[in-house]
Amino acid sequence: MTRATRATINLDALRHNLLVAKQAAPKSRHLAVIKANAYGHGIVPVAKVLIEADALAVACVDEAVQLRDAGVTKAIVILEGFINLQELEVCHRYQLCPVIHQIEQIALLETECGDSLAVWFKVDTGMHRLGFSTEQASQAWRRLLECRGVDHKNSVLMSHLANADDLTDTKTDQQYEIFSQLHHQLKTHTGTPVASLANSGGLLGWPQTRMDWVRPGILLYGISPFKNKTGADDALRAVMTMKSRLIAINQHKCGDTVGYGGSWTCPEDMAVGVVAIGYGDGYPRHAKSGTPVLINGQRATLVGRVSMDMITVDLRGIQKSELGDEVILWGEGLAAEEIANYSDTIAYDLLCGVNPRVSVSYES
Repeated sequence: MTRATRATINLDALRHNLLVAKQAAPKSRHLAVIKANAYGHGIVPVAKVLIEADALAVACVDEAVQLRDAGVTKAIVILEGFINLQELEVCHRYQLCPVIHQIEQIALLETECGDSLAVWFKVDTGMHRLGFSTEQASQAWRRLLECRGVDHKNSVLMSHLANADDLTDTKTDQQYEIFSQLHHQLKTHTGTPVASLANSGGLLGWPQTRMDWVRPGILLYGISPFKNKTGADDALRAVMTMKSRLIAINQHKCGDTVGYGGSWTCPEDMAVGVVAIGYGDGYPRHAKSGTPVLINGQRATLVGRVSMDMITVDLRGIQKSELGDEVILWGEGLAAEEIANYSDTIAYDLLCGVNPRVSVSYES
C-alpha cells in the first residue's frame, strides 16, 4: 500500500492570491516572497506560475541559484544578502539583488568592480533583526552610493514591519513614520530612493505602507497575515490542501483509552478512525484533542495524541465512513489558521513543515 498522505497545490489559487495583492496595491510593484521552498509549496513550480509578479524574493543565495538553474529569469532579491566574497561573486554571476544590511557587505562591494548590481538597502525601524540603525543609515547609504559595483538607479530602500499582523498595534504607524523620515533624509541629487515597507500585513491592512514596492509573502499561499483571521476574510484561497485517508475504523467501549499515554477516554461506545498522517509527515505533534479534520466534507475531531505516522479521530456523527475515505487535514474547506490555533503554532509552521515523504501534486 502506498502512503496515503499527500499535498495538493492549487496553482490557480496562487494566481488568484497574487491578483488580490495587486488589487490592494495597484500602484506598487510586487516582490513575491518564495523563500523556504515557497513556504513549503515548491519553489520552482511556484516561481514559474507567478509570472505577474515584478520580482521574486528568497532567503539565501542557494535558493536563488536553484531558481536560475531551473530557468527562472525574473529579478531575484536575496533577503539575507551575502556574507562573504564568494557569495557576492555568485550574486554577480547570476545577476541577483542582495539585501545590504551590514557595513561589512558594503566593504566587500568596495573591493570589487564587476558588473553593477541592483541592491536593496535595509534599515532597522523597529524589527531589530537585520538592517542599519537610524544612526548608521545616512553614512552607510552615502558610502553605498560611492560603490562602482552598485546599480544605484535600480536599488531600493527597505525596512520590515514587526507588528503588522495586529491591526490594533501602534508600532506599525511608528515604523512608518521612522521610515518616511529616513526616506526623505536619504534623498540625493538623483532623487528620492525607491522604497519598500509593506509585507503581507502592511499590504492588506496598512495602506500608508504601500510604497514603490510591496512584498506579498504568506498571503500568496492563502493564509491571513492577521491575528484571529483566516485567508477567506480577505478573499484569499488556500493553495495547499493536506490530505490522507482512513486506514482503520475501530469500535471501542466506554472507558477505553486511545493512543499513547491514554490521554483521551471514550465517553461511550463509539467508532474511532485511524488516519495515515502524523508528525513524521509534518502534522503538528501538539495538536490537541478537538482539532478538526474533514471526512467526506464532514467535520470530525482529533482524539488522543498525534503519533509519528497516525492520528485517531472521533467518528461519531460521520455518516457512512468507510476505509479509504478521504480526510482533509487543512486547506480547501478547513483553514490552516484554525489547525494552527489548536496546535499552539502558526500556519506558516504547518506549511513549511511538510515532510519530504509527503507526495506533492500540482493542479491548475
